[in-house]
Amino acid sequence: MDKGGIRRRLAVCLALVTVSGLLAIAVPAQAHAAPSRCEGRKVRTYPFSTGTLYVYRKNGYVCAVTLPKSPGRKQRMMVSVRAYRANPVTDEGQYTRRAGPVTVHAGHRCVWVKGKVGRGSVSKGWILC
Repeated sequence: MDKGGIRRRLAVCLALVTVSGLLAIAVPAQAHAAPSRCEGRKVRTYPFSTGTLYVYRKNGYVCAVTLPKSPGRKQRMMVSVRAYRANPVTDEGQYTRRAGPVTVHAGHRCVWVKGKVGRGSVSKGWILC
């Protein structure tokens, strides 16, 4: 093998190592980012005067997120999911785009879901039994 072939192979190996190193640095940053929505199949949608509560289900987990009708300005929002005979998981605060997602392992148990944006709210339970 001539010197040009060795140099080409060395350059290719160096490029592969560099690319794999960059991917190793970039991927964990994306993995730690907060999820922007729930995974699974949307099973319920509950519109109310100031927003909408969306409920999703996947492999025994139930996830919910509350979206306002008019996003962009900070307003009080809340989303809560409670599996039967368990404590609720709640996300509440001043948000511009959404409250949640919150996820509970419900298995085959019923869940109670709540959503709130400003003065408007919705509360549904026991569902998904």
